[in-house]
Amino acid sequence: MAGAHVRIDNRLIHGQVTVAWTRRLGVRRLVVCNDDVAADDLQRALLPQAARGLPTEVRTVAGTLETSTGADVMILAKHPEDAFRLVEGGLQPDVVNVGNVAPRPGAAYTMVTRSIAVTADEADAYRKLAAAGVPLVTQLMPHDKPAEFVPLLDRKGL
Repeated sequence: MAGAHVRIDNRLIHGQVTVAWTRRLGVRRLVVCNDDVAADDLQRALLPQAARGLPTEVRTVAGTLETSTGADVMILAKHPEDAFRLVEGGLQPDVVNVGNVAPRPGAAYTMVTRSIAVTADEADAYRKLAAAGVPLVTQLMPHDKPAEFVPLLDRKGL
């Protein structure tokens, strides 16, 4: 399964995604990928409304692997573990973009960039994702230059 755009962003659907990224990439459908979000009736109801009319599905990781994807689909993984499970399950994205990752309440974290907080467990998941051969970058907005993500983890000692 190849072709979909994958972004790790624990805010999931917001203006950067629905306006800037979907336009730049030609995205016509969003897939939110996280087991907990997919089990939450309220989030399943609200997230498609936040997508500004763009068809949106809220799925588990397994459900995301069962859906058809292509170059017009953006998968929004809530956590790096979700993205790694997608790759383990056969998804072959050209690149995974680490977008906004706000700190998890009560978790010990390091700010890797001004908009990306990473815990030790998340750092391991990012490294496993990169070790699986998936290019891993951070690029907040489409006009920003992408930066390789693992060297940023290295610089912060993660």
